[in-house]
Amino acid sequence: MTRSTLAARLQEPEQPEPASSGNFQRTGDDRDRFHVAIIMDGNGRWARERGRPRVAGHVAGATAVRRTVESAPELGITTLTLYAFSSDNWRRPQGEVGDLMRLFQIHLNSECARLADKGVRLSVIGRRDRLPDPLKRAITHVEERTSEGTALHVRIAIDYSAREALLVAAGCVAEGIRPTRQAFERSVHEAIHAPRGTRDVDLLIRTGGEQRLSDFLLWECAYAELFFTDVMWPDFSEADFASAVQGFAARDRRYGGLSRTRLSY
Repeated sequence: MTRSTLAARLQEPEQPEPASSGNFQRTGDDRDRFHVAIIMDGNGRWARERGRPRVAGHVAGATAVRRTVESAPELGITTLTLYAFSSDNWRRPQGEVGDLMRLFQIHLNSECARLADKGVRLSVIGRRDRLPDPLKRAITHVEERTSEGTALHVRIAIDYSAREALLVAAGCVAEGIRPTRQAFERSVHEAIHAPRGTRDVDLLIRTGGEQRLSDFLLWECAYAELFFTDVMWPDFSEADFASAVQGFAARDRRYGGLSRTRLSY
C-alpha cells in the first residue's frame, strides 16, 4: 500500500461530534492525519522462550522501537504512541523496574540526536513524579531538543494509566458545571503531560497475542480500529507493521453512521 493510497483512505470525516457536545471543535494540526498506538507486549515471554533473562527481552524490544519509528513515516503515520510502562507495572519485581528505568534513560539519551536530525518530535506522556530524577532529566532534554520536529510525533507512555488520567480530568471540572468535550479533553491531556492538539487514535496495535486495552488511551481510542497479532514485540517487523496498516486501510469506518456504499439505499 502506498502513502497516496492511505492518504485517500483518510479523507473520510473524523468522528462526528455528538449533539450534546456544544460548539466543540477539534484542535489537531492539519498535518496530523494518521495516529497509530501500539501496546508493545511480549518482551518477557520472548526472552523466556530463549532461556534468557527478562531484561534481554526489553533490550530486544528497544531495537523493535527504533525499527518501528524509522518505518512509520513511510506508512503515512504522523503520530505514533507507544505503551512502554503502565502505572500497574510498578507491581513488577524491583529489579526489573530498575532495569526498565535505566533502559528508558539510556535510549532517550542515545537516540536524541538521531531523532532530531530526522525531524522526529518525541514526547513522554504519563505521570512524572514517580520517575527517577536522571530519567526525568533525559525526558526534558529530548523533548526540548526534538520539539521542532515535523516528520513524525512519537509519544512514549511511561507510568501511564488512562483511568487515572480520566479521574484527574474529572476532578478538574468545577462542581455542578457540565464540561464541554473540548475542556474535558484538554484536562485529560494535561493530566498526562501530553501536548494539545493530537488527534484521536486511528489504529491500535497490540503484539504478543493478548486482546485487551490494558488501561491504554481509553478516551483517545473511542473509535480506533483494533489489530491484534501473536507476534512478540521484539520480533515485530516492518512487514508486520505494514500489514497492520494495510488491514486498517481496508476497514469501513462509519463512526456510528452508514457506510458510503449504503447511503444511496
